[in-house]
This record gives sequence, C-alpha cells and structure tokens, in this order.
Amino acid sequence: MKRRNFLYGSVGALAALAGGTFLLRGRPGAGAMAETFEITKTEEEWRAILTPMQYAVLREEATERAFTSPLNNEKRAGLYHCAGCDLPLYSSEAKYDSGTGWPSFWESLPGAIGTKEDRSFFMVRTECHCARCGGHLGHIFDDGPPPTGKRHCINGVALTFRPKEAA
Repeated sequence: MKRRNFLYGSVGALAALAGGTFLLRGRPGAGAMAETFEITKTEEEWRAILTPMQYAVLREEATERAFTSPLNNEKRAGLYHCAGCDLPLYSSEAKYDSGTGWPSFWESLPGAIGTKEDRSFFMVRTECHCARCGGHLGHIFDDGPPPTGKRHCINGVALTFRPKEAA
C-alpha cells in the first residue's frame, strides 16, 4: 500500500467518523432543547433578545473564547443570572479562579441548573443548562475545589452579574 493511499484512507475514515458523531449527537442544543422548560421562545424571539454571541452559546451550545469574559475579573458580592431568562444561577460566594479562562464556580444555586451527557469532541462531559429556559451554560468537571470538588466552567456571555446591594 502506498503511503498516499493510506493517508487518504485515514483522512476519509476520520471524516466519516466525525460525520457519524455529528449525526448521532444531532443539532447543537438538541438535548436540553428536547426537554420542556418554563420559558420557551421561538428562534426569532431568542435572536431578538440575545446578542449574536449569547444566542450562539445559550441556544446553539457554542463556547466563547477563553479569557475574553469580563466576568473572569468580577470580585464583588452578588449573583450571576441566566442571560436568557434572568434566573439566578450562581452566587459569588461559590466563584473561584480556576485559571481556565472562564468564570468558574464550585456549585450552583439549588434547582438552578439541569445537566445532560455531552459526547461531543470524542469525549464524555457533563453539560449544564439553565433549569428555566434550557440555555446552555457550559460544563461541569470533577477537578474543582472543596467542598464539592466540582468545577462549573461557565461561558461568561451566558451570565449577567447583579451586585449585592449595600445594606
């Protein structure tokens, strides 16, 4: 077998595998979107209220570039809300600097997020989404700090921050 034939055959096999993975996974966002949520909107309604990047992340499961979110540097006390439906999701008390380039939390607020298995990119991860609107937030990993050992690695564009009002 010639090296060129082997190379072309290998590339073809990888392309077929990647295509098969896409077909098995379905369109981005299909898993969370298949559930029923308290807040539902048409694609046009979501596009009208979200920026293009928010729409890509929340509705199509895209990922913002690492180290681009201003929320990485947010140090004030307060709550992080879903950018799609304004549900409070995370407390600043659970936020920490994971060094990954995305806002990270060791736990969410009770009942605020849902999860599903994500088998994209040839790996298995836990995807998390807003429990009220189904918007994709990011992923949860088992390499976080105590007390949970979890790292909720969240796209900053999927969040809005509300500082705690001074007493």
